[in-house]
Amino acid sequence: MILAASLFPFMCFGIGFILNTIAIFYGSLAAIPFGTMVVVFIIWAFISFPLALLGTVVGRNWSGSPNNPCRVKTIPRPIPEKKWYLTPSIISLMGGLLPFGSIFIEMYFVFTSFWNYKVYYVYGFMLLVFLILIIVTMCVTIVGTYFLLNAENYHWQWTSFFSAASTAVYVYLYSVYYYYMKTKMSGFFQTSFYFGYTLMFCLGLGILCGAVGYLGSTLFVRRIYRNIKCD
Repeated sequence: MILAASLFPFMCFGIGFILNTIAIFYGSLAAIPFGTMVVVFIIWAFISFPLALLGTVVGRNWSGSPNNPCRVKTIPRPIPEKKWYLTPSIISLMGGLLPFGSIFIEMYFVFTSFWNYKVYYVYGFMLLVFLILIIVTMCVTIVGTYFLLNAENYHWQWTSFFSAASTAVYVYLYSVYYYYMKTKMSGFFQTSFYFGYTLMFCLGLGILCGAVGYLGSTLFVRRIYRNIKCD
């Protein structure tokens, strides 16, 4: 509960603090005043963090005990040996390829508008690409979960999350290509700012895609096991 409410903000705050220290060292106007950082931390500590804890407590009390669609054994069954391409690591790594392919072209325009100071105005098309990303992510994660269950591996929860979240890894790799091939940036200051802020963007994207993938897999698993008849 505490980890869910603080991990992502702390990671972004840590990256932002390092980048701000570099900006102050170079005397850049991009440096954020210390007072502003304190205000942001206070907002997180007294508004965002308590609301996250409150939402977790309310959600647990609202849902009550787990409502499994079928009977669950108390003794875990051993997972049989499986082929290398059915391991959770391979499924997680390959799961982000198709979602990244659905946003590959749009990423060029997003990076160009942000780092090359071009005006981005096709927000309707961005919304369409976002919806396609959500649909493709859910479909790919459901397929990966099906392969795991078919291989008698019931540890699908984190695999479904990382399978969808790996989209952010491919986006970050694309940002490396974009930096060297499409920009004229050089020097430690520009490089650190580019990869630092891109890392924060990819962290948020990974959590978003991971949550969507886990939700889709959960609905899929509950749906198929709801039809199982147990004595």
